[in-house]
Amino acid sequence: MGLIGCGSKSEPTTEKTPAPPVGKSATKPVGAPVSDRASNPDGVVLVVEYHHISAKEARWDRSRERFKADIERLYGLGFRPVTLSEYIDGKFDIPKGASPVVFTFDDANPSQLRLLKDGSLDPECGMGIWQAFAKEHPDFQMKASFYVLPTMWGQKSVIEKKVAMLKEWGSELGSHTLTHPQLKKLSDDKVKGELGGAIEMLEKYGQTSPVAIALPFGISPKSPDMLKSFEWKGKKYEMKGALLVGSNPAPAPTNKKFDAFRIPRIQGIEGPLGITYWLDRVEKGEVKPMVK
Repeated sequence: MGLIGCGSKSEPTTEKTPAPPVGKSATKPVGAPVSDRASNPDGVVLVVEYHHISAKEARWDRSRERFKADIERLYGLGFRPVTLSEYIDGKFDIPKGASPVVFTFDDANPSQLRLLKDGSLDPECGMGIWQAFAKEHPDFQMKASFYVLPTMWGQKSVIEKKVAMLKEWGSELGSHTLTHPQLKKLSDDKVKGELGGAIEMLEKYGQTSPVAIALPFGISPKSPDMLKSFEWKGKKYEMKGALLVGSNPAPAPTNKKFDAFRIPRIQGIEGPLGITYWLDRVEKGEVKPMVK
């Protein structure tokens, strides 16, 4: 994906399995209509992690076909998108009977959100695929949380326009540090520079603090309390939460086990503990998602 080691060595590996049937649960939704589902405030929340959206499946790439199938299947299973901030705050703008799902995109690679020369959204990028689905299913809003790594942020001449589009859709920006280091290996001062510099960059594009962070490699600094608040360049910063790397559903924000600074994610890959694995378990009733 152009950035080696975005995850840890313990993460699941991608298997060469056939793509799930496109439209498996979009044309014929699985289960009861959203409005008929019983409330389940103590269920789990799926926080899904994507990197590249590409022509072919690879370790850090979700193929366009499978990304589309993920969206279709999530919709058919009653999931509706919320941002990470909404999840942390426990405020979901979704229909009664729906389950929240958080789409997270790490690095800010253009394959996630790419504009064509005429300024329109590339239909083959991640958000372009989502947009086509949302036009037919307006209740599946294009709300996601993007964790920006400055060195990967392409199409620099149109960043402001891309940010404006994200805001219009209801999406948000977050931190992925400045250089994607293992924070645990850095001194506290260097950690502050990575965190503060990233937030400073995001504020230039209108993303107000506190922001959440997708931890590089899922690793916290030696002083994990710095993720909550720290001082840098004479200014105090606070953060909203922290995302890990893989590999299981997250607790509901009302659950006593919920920790905003250790939120697990499900990777958008095939194989053990990937998104298809967990959606299969949801469909079989082995995993009970949170239902509004």
